[in-house]
Amino acid sequence: MRSATLSRRSALGAFGLLGLGGLSACGIPAAYVPEERRTAADRSDRDKSLNFSNWTQYIDVDKTGKRPTLEEFQKRTGIAVTYTEDINDNDEFFGKISPVLAQGGDPGRDLMVISDWMAGRYVALGWVETLDKANLPNVTKYLDPQLSHPAFDPDRSHSVPWQSGITGIAYNRKTLGREIKRTSDLWAPDLRGRITLFAGMDEALGLLMLANGANIAKFTADDAHKAMNQVQKLVDTKHIRRFTGNDYTSDLASGAAVACQAYSGDVIQLRAQNPDIEFVVPEEGAELWAESLMIPNRADHKSNAERLMDYYYQPEVAAQLTAFVQYICPVPAAREVLARSTDPDTAALADEPLIFPGAEIRAKLQTMRDVTAAERPDFHQIWGQVAGV
Repeated sequence: MRSATLSRRSALGAFGLLGLGGLSACGIPAAYVPEERRTAADRSDRDKSLNFSNWTQYIDVDKTGKRPTLEEFQKRTGIAVTYTEDINDNDEFFGKISPVLAQGGDPGRDLMVISDWMAGRYVALGWVETLDKANLPNVTKYLDPQLSHPAFDPDRSHSVPWQSGITGIAYNRKTLGREIKRTSDLWAPDLRGRITLFAGMDEALGLLMLANGANIAKFTADDAHKAMNQVQKLVDTKHIRRFTGNDYTSDLASGAAVACQAYSGDVIQLRAQNPDIEFVVPEEGAELWAESLMIPNRADHKSNAERLMDYYYQPEVAAQLTAFVQYICPVPAAREVLARSTDPDTAALADEPLIFPGAEIRAKLQTMRDVTAAERPDFHQIWGQVAGV
């Protein structure tokens, strides 16, 4: 099993977390770009090329180092794709591209993959182009309905999910000696000093608010403050071992932590190494998140970018990508493709609930709205004190 997920989601802006107001503090104007100033002349017809920025290890790769699905796209369309793994952190990438987008310059890329909570900032600032749905028939037909209407982009007019996942709880059942069913089970006295939470506010807060019965698609400031105050009390009593980024996986694997906040994709790999590790979608709910393809303003090859988006929504292509990265597939129809595979390991992925969640799990998933620019400074000041980041 690969280590793609272990290098991915937990690096998503755990620290820094610039708000829109923070742009000015860095000398970058928080400039909204109106619709009429977002597009450049599309060169797609005369220039069969495309610049695609993505995270590391977030696409299928064969033994020779080639990317099969991307190679096939280029073969079918004649579009040469320059694929760059230059996104290592949402905030870092935002800081790199924001001066250009704020000033209406050429972003040097036609497609980028942005985490949902950060994607809301791009949409709010008017820094991404409106998609032509006529160029996206497969997306329209096959997109998972549960990912179709996020708060930051209700009609998916500016974003198309690349991959998805769940923030829930992972624990070592053998070590603990019992089941964990609710987030509040983490606060049991015998787990004092044996649990970890995510350091990133945007990654941690959703699950914590759900534990209190909040609707995270419409959470209030009071919901957020209540959750953060609870965590502060747990910090004061030394109940929480530490706040983590990617390294929560090593704590769980080594036994230094018995239970923790976790991402579903990571646990598929951890479980392959230790079958005693389990992933739980708490009874009160868990957060469903996505990372989405977006076209930055002034992209030179918008139509080519939309062709690539739509290509990855063909069930056969989505299945091939999913078999490699093993996140929740945003194309449910890919499950049938995997089930028909003659390779037993590949076929077994069709029955993996952390890749294709069933109705029982889906009923407990919510998508968290993005933290607004007005809320972020206050929330971050408090969370920074709580988590020590």
